[in-house]
Amino acid sequence: MDTQVLIIGAGPVGLTLALELGRRGVRCTIVEQKPAPAKLPKMERCNARTMEIYRRMGIVEKVRAAGLPAHCPMDVLIVTSLIEPPLLHLPYPSVAEARAQIAAKNDGSMPLEPYQLISQYTLEPLLKSIAETMPSVNVRYGCTFVSFAQDAECVTADIETAAGVREHIRAHYLIGCDGGSSKVRRQLGIKLAGEANLAQFRQALFRCDDLYERISIGKGRHYHVADGRATFLIVQDDTRHFTLHATVDSDAEMATTFEKMVAMPIDYEMLSVTEWRQNLLLAERFGEGRVFLAGDAVHLVIPTGGLGMNSGVAEAVDLAWKLAAVLQGWGGPGLLASYEIERRQVGERNVAASTYASRGRRAWRAEYRPCIGDSTPEGAAARAHVALVAEREQRKSNEMIGAELGYRYVGSPIIWPEPGEGPPHEFIDYVPTTWPGARLPHVWLDDGTALHDRIGDGFTLLRLGGTPADTASLAQAMHATGAPLDVLEIGDETARAVYGYDLLLVRPDLHVAWRGNEPPDDPKRLAEIVTGRIVSSE
Repeated sequence: MDTQVLIIGAGPVGLTLALELGRRGVRCTIVEQKPAPAKLPKMERCNARTMEIYRRMGIVEKVRAAGLPAHCPMDVLIVTSLIEPPLLHLPYPSVAEARAQIAAKNDGSMPLEPYQLISQYTLEPLLKSIAETMPSVNVRYGCTFVSFAQDAECVTADIETAAGVREHIRAHYLIGCDGGSSKVRRQLGIKLAGEANLAQFRQALFRCDDLYERISIGKGRHYHVADGRATFLIVQDDTRHFTLHATVDSDAEMATTFEKMVAMPIDYEMLSVTEWRQNLLLAERFGEGRVFLAGDAVHLVIPTGGLGMNSGVAEAVDLAWKLAAVLQGWGGPGLLASYEIERRQVGERNVAASTYASRGRRAWRAEYRPCIGDSTPEGAAARAHVALVAEREQRKSNEMIGAELGYRYVGSPIIWPEPGEGPPHEFIDYVPTTWPGARLPHVWLDDGTALHDRIGDGFTLLRLGGTPADTASLAQAMHATGAPLDVLEIGDETARAVYGYDLLLVRPDLHVAWRGNEPPDDPKRLAEIVTGRIVSSE
């Protein structure tokens, strides 16, 4: 083989997949049509779960250093302009404040890492530069994916270099991370289902070096204008660039819309204007044979809630450890089969969450009246009414911690089936749980370290609260499969109280595979289920 895994598309999802495979020792090649990362804003926030993932990958501080400074607030404001008092000001903590909140609370309800505002045009070059230092990762820009063929043994892809040279790359597996118009998905004949072209916007990127400092009505990251054109300004990570979204008829109108919103004399440069459409779409399948899909190739969501790229990062990690396990010989066929089962249900829930958030935004925008900016009793009443509705509805876009941390893999064939329905899925609220399939909640240990940081890259058996249970047979069964296993003795009372059980088997991606107060009756069967060697039955 020319490479073990071939990745098509070097956006944040493809690059995260390459990094995770690379650190697990898997040889991979990532192919990108662009000659270099483009300065297109697109995503602008890594959520808490993505930052936890980047912490496990050892790059979280590099991401933070490149992103919005830690002291900058993440507030959301609804305004008529940037010089008039805001109709509504929703405060959200800066990274520094969020870190202090996380440090002060230890009941499992907080993430280990807070979010980070970072523009896609900043994140992509950073991830690329890290990938290029990894000996097992081959990064190739300026190469166009043409087509592929697969058989029982491998996938052969045709690519064309910038010089027009056609090459064939043979790999064990091919992963399409090539966006909403994915060539890989289209060749597989996989359709997207859902609601397409709900609305059309223009997005403009502006450089304005002193605007951020001159905003006197309150520093924030989002400024929604209460107008009839859904105007929406986003502060980018260096606070010198801004993206403006609006439903206007021409590129030139983006500049006049920006000037009207800023409402003060200021020097600026409009760097680009692009069009985009709102979609709520999910792929009918996440792959076929030796070919898999991730990121926007399988789900297109409205950016409200920030669940697009962040979902793709979680898909990359889910797929990476399973590919590594199979290629290293200890993962059974059920591992890769579980990828679609686990991640597609999360995609469904995130499409629903994005719908929920976007309906909230549309609800308060629908209350706009042309008199809203007038210095009249009618104008004051219109402003007060929009603020009242937005105070409830806008939160749906900005407070999605339940969707970020609370996703759980239901009915996965590589999760031990526990009787019962399990906790409900919530978009807004996050309630920590160790129900099999859930992300292991973060807790601080007595020595001030995070339990997450004690968990390695393989499976981990947590022995909590000084349990006397004899788990030697489970450890032996796991070792018999060839799977890497660490056994951790955690005597801290807080961890035992939050997790609720004496024993937890945690997967390489920090999701709980099994829990109990006594060793399993059939440790061999448990080991074979979680490594994909046999399929669990309800």
